[in-house]
Amino acid sequence: MRIKADFRGASLIALACLSFAPAAHAQQAPAPAGQPAAETPAATGDIVVTAQFRSQRLQDTPLAITALSGDAMEAKGQTNISEVAAQTPNVTLAPQNGYLGPGIIAFIRGVGQSDPNFALEPGVGMYIDDVYLPTLTGSLLDLMDLDRVEILRGPQGTLAGRNSLGGSIKLYSVKPQGDGSGALEATYGSYNRIDARGHIDLKLADNLFLRVSAATKNRDGYVKRLDYAQTHPGSNVPTQASDAKPELGTLGGQSFVATKAALRWLPTSNVEINVSGDFTRQRDEAGASVLLFANKAGVFTGPSATGGPRPWLAGVNGSPVALNCAFVAFGANSCDTPPAGYDRRFINYGTYADNATRDGQMAYKPLSLTPHSNLDNYGFAGTIDWTISDGLALKSITAYRHYEADWSFAEGAPLQSSMYEQQQSNTQWSQELRLTGKALGNRLDYTVGGFYFDTKGKFTGRIDLNYAGIDFLHGPDPTPATNKALFANASFKPVDALTLTGGIRSSWDTKDYGYVRHNPDGTAIQGPCQFFLGAPTAGPTGAGNSPNCLLFGLNGLQAHFKSQRTDWRVAADYRVSPELMLYAQVSTGYRAGGINPRPFYPSQVRPFSPETITAYEAGFKSDLFGRMLRFNASAFYNDYKNIILTVFNCPTAAGAEGTPCLQPTNVGSAHVKGVEVETLLRPTSNLSFDGSVSYLDFKYTSLGSANTGVRLDMVPPFTPKWKWNAGAQYEVPDVLGGALSFRVDGSYQSHIYVDAVNTDAAIVSTTTAGAGGGPLPTLIATSRIDGYFLANARVTWRSASDGWSAAFEVRNLTDKYYFTSMNTNFSSVGVISGAPGLPRTWAITIKKEF
Repeated sequence: MRIKADFRGASLIALACLSFAPAAHAQQAPAPAGQPAAETPAATGDIVVTAQFRSQRLQDTPLAITALSGDAMEAKGQTNISEVAAQTPNVTLAPQNGYLGPGIIAFIRGVGQSDPNFALEPGVGMYIDDVYLPTLTGSLLDLMDLDRVEILRGPQGTLAGRNSLGGSIKLYSVKPQGDGSGALEATYGSYNRIDARGHIDLKLADNLFLRVSAATKNRDGYVKRLDYAQTHPGSNVPTQASDAKPELGTLGGQSFVATKAALRWLPTSNVEINVSGDFTRQRDEAGASVLLFANKAGVFTGPSATGGPRPWLAGVNGSPVALNCAFVAFGANSCDTPPAGYDRRFINYGTYADNATRDGQMAYKPLSLTPHSNLDNYGFAGTIDWTISDGLALKSITAYRHYEADWSFAEGAPLQSSMYEQQQSNTQWSQELRLTGKALGNRLDYTVGGFYFDTKGKFTGRIDLNYAGIDFLHGPDPTPATNKALFANASFKPVDALTLTGGIRSSWDTKDYGYVRHNPDGTAIQGPCQFFLGAPTAGPTGAGNSPNCLLFGLNGLQAHFKSQRTDWRVAADYRVSPELMLYAQVSTGYRAGGINPRPFYPSQVRPFSPETITAYEAGFKSDLFGRMLRFNASAFYNDYKNIILTVFNCPTAAGAEGTPCLQPTNVGSAHVKGVEVETLLRPTSNLSFDGSVSYLDFKYTSLGSANTGVRLDMVPPFTPKWKWNAGAQYEVPDVLGGALSFRVDGSYQSHIYVDAVNTDAAIVSTTTAGAGGGPLPTLIATSRIDGYFLANARVTWRSASDGWSAAFEVRNLTDKYYFTSMNTNFSSVGVISGAPGLPRTWAITIKKEF
């Protein structure tokens, strides 16, 4: 019911916008007076980008940059930013897994971040209309009403600033034109997919234009949650279903609605003001997840008060239920016989309930959660462009954003090694000023400016860790932070064919972290543990200790981080001919450091230093044979230092503290080399081919002094060595009064790891007996996602006269079973879960343009 309600709401918004179209259809908006007309993609067959603070053709921009127009993304059926990464060299964008909520995993050239906690900065800068997004949460951006996407690879320390040392991803919305145009489209497809999008562009006055857009995306979940007891009669597992139906629900379902209003005002011939507001509401199911490995006895430390075991889940016969291969429905670590009628690749036996027996040390059981992943995200932005004179312009960008995210995660079994309900909220505002000008007879282009950013984030969670014997309230932990920066960039042409560019940016960062820890009922955690006082208990989490006493001393701690950094860039490009440009550059970037946000002992409250890159890059951009062939290539070498990765053992100079642990650490330094090629071939006006290929060689050169488990032969997470894609499109004219186009896309990435510590295939000793009393099969643990190839196809018919179009698409043509991310830590938690990608799906889209 929720999905249908959201769909109706968004559809009504879009239809309301659409109803104004006939009255405004004939009106046109004038171009801003006093400004030169920029080259447009329609006129040049190219995309105009603003990566260097001024409008340039993509082929004239001396950067490794992939730019896609809104039309190009529509032709491929792409609806969110993670899908764009498939065709971008050395870029990995993936949805967050269920453990980390509604957000994105972003890596470019081996630099990035997968953890959305406020204490950890992303290594890839995300921007919407030049407004910076500081966290991965809320950054799985929908491609709604976009003019273009720019993906810049390599450090953008002077052009974008903090946390863009891997690169930056910038989305630019369509500006209001007041031309009365509009569109409405609807999609239906697999898993009851129901999408709708619409926009309308109105002229309110001679110099005032309004554009309103709306979108909704809805889809049922594709991973089935099944009650193990009902699907496996006679097992020792108690049922947790409320009726006779074995299906408890699904995972991976989506319910999304978004709207945006943009106002463009030209009060004078040399001033342009753009104001926008947007709102996104997600009410998704919990993220798709399946169990890949399970190996825990399922009992708490030490005997109960009566001398018996302390089970995570008591079976039908009263004995503990073991967390083992019986709950792994598919794969090498499975000993399950799944029920008939279900695709075993997409089965999850999770109940989102922890029915452990309550005792004095685990005093807050049972616990039940509702599977969900919610996000409310809204913001306002105002941009003022003032052309002071022919050679001088001032730009002001003011923005405010806020989001509230709330999600839950449970392992895919009826008993829980760990279970979470987590919330993040963030409020930010930013101000940027840029003064851009020309001098020396227009041979010098320069930009100077300043940036101020203030954010206040809070993280709260119910953290239920049976494997560690603790169950507590984390937060709300406040994490206020600021960033201030001054920057300057200049490009000089000593001769017409040669451009020399230099840039510098100084940044100042501050961040505070406050630690708030309580028992789940809000009471204070008592300590120290009775075990440390000499009580005869089986360790600090054994029966007889106070609940959560290991956390004693954390509540009320404060930590502060402060740093200053100056980045620079020098570059040169040479236009050999109208068809060929050569370029080279050296640039730097940094990612801010911080404080461990998840300490389990006061001794784990440790800072980590900023990481830095010095990057050397050379390349060329070419349009050959009368622009029939575009061929761009770049090669780079990065000196990458103080790499920040999260490890599962808390390192000290002498070794590692015990579990639990989740510690951001400077693990070492590396040299990173790579090559990237992008090409576009148009042999005829009706036929085109596009593709790219990238290679990355990551080599650690030194490791930190602490024992993190990272070795010199390892690589960072989400960093494939090889990546390529290829696409083809053919258009047949004069078909039923329109044009019929056929498009096929394929993409490949080689294997990746999801953790700092790379594990290919570790043989793990079993800890429990099998369901029939015999030994379990050999268990193999891994943090590796094997390489995979995905293919999509789309057929589109577009009317030549009345704005109607229809498309049929199939995604994942070969029905490849693959994973977008994984949760590991098999040595402590005892489980590995994976987020499977969608199987083969189809969809039909109908669109009407006005």
